Amino acid sequence: MSTTPDPTTWIKSARSSANGSCVEMRQHAAAVEVRDTKQLGQGPILRLAPTGFADWIAGAKTGELDHLTH
Repeated sequence: MSTTPDPTTWIKSARSSANGSCVEMRQHAAAVEVRDTKQLGQGPILRLAPTGFADWIAGAKTGELDHLTH
């Protein structure tokens, strides 16, 4: 039995709050898609190349995007 989730299924972080204030992501075709959980699947989807997604995550981890949360 594999513990790796299906990358085509929408997932959200285990750290996300129970009130739905988070984002979900999945791999779809040759892109990583990101959407707002609050939109219940009806809102826009951000599509990034896998390398762009990796850069985005790396920037978030290093604090590069912190100015966007103020």
